[in-house]
Amino acid sequence: MKLMIVEDEVTIRNLLGETIEKWGHTIVKVETFDNILQLFISESPHLVLLDINLPTFDGYFWCNKIREISKVPIIFISSRTSPMDMIMAMNMGGDDFIQKPFDTDVLSAKINALLRRTYSYLDSQQSVLEHRGVVLNLDDWDVSYDTAKTSLTKTEFTILKMLIQHKGAIVSRHKLMRSLWKDENFVDDNTLTVNINRLRKKLMELGKDDFITTKKGEGYIIQ
Repeated sequence: MKLMIVEDEVTIRNLLGETIEKWGHTIVKVETFDNILQLFISESPHLVLLDINLPTFDGYFWCNKIREISKVPIIFISSRTSPMDMIMAMNMGGDDFIQKPFDTDVLSAKINALLRRTYSYLDSQQSVLEHRGVVLNLDDWDVSYDTAKTSLTKTEFTILKMLIQHKGAIVSRHKLMRSLWKDENFVDDNTLTVNINRLRKKLMELGKDDFITTKKGEGYIIQ
C-alpha cells in the first residue's frame, strides 16, 4: 500500500516514513505545501497521514479538498488536543485522529485496521473508482473529472473499469477482449480499438488528456 505523509515537522515526517517503510508500505513525503492536492492526484495513495498545522493552508483545508474527489482514508496526526480539534477533523472528513506524541505501535494498529476496513472488501462495497481525479461511477456508468461528467457505453465502461482496477500495470488487448466477451459483448480486435479511441475522446472532452497510454505490442496502461 502507498501512504502519503503530510507533516511539516521534518523530524516527525522522517520518523513516520522510516516506521511505515518497516511495515512494508511505500511512502510519499510532502515537503512543499503549496499544492498538496496535485501531488495527491498524481500519486494516488491508499491512505493519507495529515497534520493540522501546515504552511499556507491547514490540514482541514487539504482534507476538504481531497474529500471533493476521493474517499481515501485520512488520519489526522496533531499536537492539538482539544475536543473541538478532533470534532473538526472528523467533520471535515477525517477517519481517525492521533495525538502527538504518538506510540508507533498504536499508530501501526490504527493504520492497518483502517486499510483492512477500506480495502479488504473493496470490490463488493464501493460505488465509484477514482484515479488522478477521474471518477468512474459503478452504478450508472458515468465518468467525471473536476466539474464535468459524461456517460459511457457498456463497452467503454468495462474497459475503463478494468484499466483503473489494474492501474500501474499493463492490461493486454487479449485480456480486455476476454473481459468484454465475458460480459456478453462480441469484441474483436478492431472493435476494441474503436472503443478505446471513443473512450479517449470522451476523457479528453472532460479535460483529461493522455489518461490511457498505449504500450505498443503489449496493451494499455493507466499510471
